[in-house]
Amino acid sequence: MYSTIRYDVTRMSEFDIYLFNQGNHTKLYEKMGSHMMEAEDGTPGVYFAVWAPNAERVAVRGDFNDYDTDAHPLRLRDDDSGIWEGFIEGVERGLTYKYHIVSKHHGIVHDKSDPFAIYSEKPSNSASRIWNIEGFDWDDGEWMQERYRHNAHDAPVSVYEVHLGSWRRKVEEENRYLTYLELAEELVDYVKEMGYTHVEFMPLTEYPYYGSWGYQVVGYFAATARFGTPQDLMYLIDTLHRNGIGVIMDWVPSHFAIDMHGLINFDGTALYEHADPRQGFHPEWGSVIFNYGRNEVRSFLISSAMFWLEKYHVDGIRVDAVASMLYLNYARKEGEWIPNEYGGNENLEAVTFLRQLNESVYGEHPDIMMIAEESTAWPMVTRPTSVGGLGFGFKWNMGWMHDTLKYMSRDPIYRQHHHHQLTFSMWYAFDENFMLPLSHDEVVHMKGSLINKMPGDNNQKYANLRSLFAYMMAHPGKKLLFMGGEFAQFAEWDFKASLDWHLLEQPAHAGLQRMLQDLNGIYRRERALHQYDEKREGFEWIDDGDYQHNCIAFLRKSDDEAETVVVLCNLADETRQQYRIGVPYGGHYAELFNSQSEYYAGWNIGNAGAVEAEEIPMHGRPYSISLTLPPLGVLYLKRVEKA
Repeated sequence: MYSTIRYDVTRMSEFDIYLFNQGNHTKLYEKMGSHMMEAEDGTPGVYFAVWAPNAERVAVRGDFNDYDTDAHPLRLRDDDSGIWEGFIEGVERGLTYKYHIVSKHHGIVHDKSDPFAIYSEKPSNSASRIWNIEGFDWDDGEWMQERYRHNAHDAPVSVYEVHLGSWRRKVEEENRYLTYLELAEELVDYVKEMGYTHVEFMPLTEYPYYGSWGYQVVGYFAATARFGTPQDLMYLIDTLHRNGIGVIMDWVPSHFAIDMHGLINFDGTALYEHADPRQGFHPEWGSVIFNYGRNEVRSFLISSAMFWLEKYHVDGIRVDAVASMLYLNYARKEGEWIPNEYGGNENLEAVTFLRQLNESVYGEHPDIMMIAEESTAWPMVTRPTSVGGLGFGFKWNMGWMHDTLKYMSRDPIYRQHHHHQLTFSMWYAFDENFMLPLSHDEVVHMKGSLINKMPGDNNQKYANLRSLFAYMMAHPGKKLLFMGGEFAQFAEWDFKASLDWHLLEQPAHAGLQRMLQDLNGIYRRERALHQYDEKREGFEWIDDGDYQHNCIAFLRKSDDEAETVVVLCNLADETRQQYRIGVPYGGHYAELFNSQSEYYAGWNIGNAGAVEAEEIPMHGRPYSISLTLPPLGVLYLKRVEKA
């Protein structure tokens, strides 16, 4: 005998329905999906609600009714919302279920996972799971109260990008990946030791195909079951917070997976997506594009972002593939796309969605970060919506990444002919609030690892990579580095295998790791290196024109001139003796950092720790210093009182 289904229980008020249909409901996860609760008469059970306006019939089938398609039919609300609901008595936590949907259109029948499920079976199984995430004992109150300081535009932000399934594996246990709980020990200790301010997790929303790295999503509210329960992920985040580390999550509202248990053709029609493949199919990724013009879809997506911020205490959301959302002709040839109402290629509905998204989440959580992966010159991505911007807090600086990697990949002999690739980013460095990424996308698909992009023999490769990281940390903008780069992993990233931690047994790899640890510490301590990351006041060229020597010199500044840091880069494979640059002040300049220090397995060429400024005008300044620039090296200098 199956449990009774009742239709006298609901979580959806008329106002909820109104907001949902208007595209303004930002917390649908409190109303839709499956919810363990008690009816007014005290009977325990689970309330189900699913949006399927073009369905002829919807039923819940699961462990509790032997997956019978007839046992528990839901009832369509009589308010034109398209929502089917019902309350099934006695259903317990942990049981699995799907929605059996019969469409009005040609009788199409689908078994669908719950779009609002908060937990699912471990892939490759695909059923949703009855679960409850309320009542987790968070212990990160101090972090949450102070996190606005950590996420501020004038704060140091150095992000370690992580794919949880391949950061470290238990090789002795059939090469299995670590669980959320194991990562709460090993990953947290490592990130804290390395001095990163934040971690960024590649998508953890449930996804069927492991090879998609999480970017082909089916469950926008479900933490992937691969690594444990939702509470286990909460514990990982809580542990990071208690250790002073912020959490950014990759989120993918640009497209979704075509797996038939997911959102695609949900009620027999293109409900979440566009029906026309010129709008609804993504040719580059083989996925399906959301219909941002549909109000209910906007409510769904904004609710998803809000869910992770509210329920999981996530500190930031990196929105994937924003460029693909903004342009109707993205990855399409002529004739394969439909212009907007004005004949242009801008996706006006996506623009509206992104602005509404940022207004909604910042309106409720002003202390978080919204980060756009946007690879074009779309204007004002990080400017307020009130002045016509998209409203993001930060934008990945893809131009800096591509130009700098191209420059650094060249033999130093030829770099003088491409000097602009090193300096051009300063022309636009303050047009947006930028984050400088060296991300996972740069170390896959035959692009080579970072160390293997560098020219020369092994010693030169390490020296070039050290100088790349040192230049990055001194360049205006927040920082992001993908795992493995910090110790010069030689192999391309393999999502099925652990990072090559054994390389740290070799001095060159261990030295590079120590350098990243020190750079994170210097970046955090020296306000001149982060306070004005997005303001012109924080940067000043000393000399950007010495292309013949592959050298640049600049100042990083804070609101206190005594904190000014002098940065010199010699990206030629030749030592520069008695190299003179102008400086604003006289006095004693200490060498804060030298990428060629022997401590980092470098070539031990420098200035014995300090130099003296002389009253010799240079570069339009009253003082100058003469020093040794190590080959393929970067120096940071700071004026200090002489001991």
